[in-house]
Amino acid sequence: MLLNILKSKIHRVVITEANLDYIGSITIDEDLMDAANIYAGERVQVVDNNNGARLETYVIPGKRGSGCICMNGAAAHLIHVGDTVIIMAYAMMTPEEQATFKPAIVFPVNNKLC
Repeated sequence: MLLNILKSKIHRVVITEANLDYIGSITIDEDLMDAANIYAGERVQVVDNNNGARLETYVIPGKRGSGCICMNGAAAHLIHVGDTVIIMAYAMMTPEEQATFKPAIVFPVNNKLC
């Protein structure tokens, strides 16, 4: 049996941009991606603390050190500039792997690592 376990989390970042004309995804500062062990193209869940919206999309790397968190495409209708979000990725693992696994959880300040 495989379990779907939290692998990565960027906790409480602010949406800095929205691009309705893009084909989809979320753009994330590469420093935040590295710290949270999130990969380009990886599926993530985005939870909006302001309005309760929850959605899944994939990640595009943003400029390193920029603090950029940009909602692209239709998701920008649900999650807006200035909203605070949590970004999570999950991994499939066995119960034995899960027993010793520690997720990468990042708590940025002003969308930057401390």
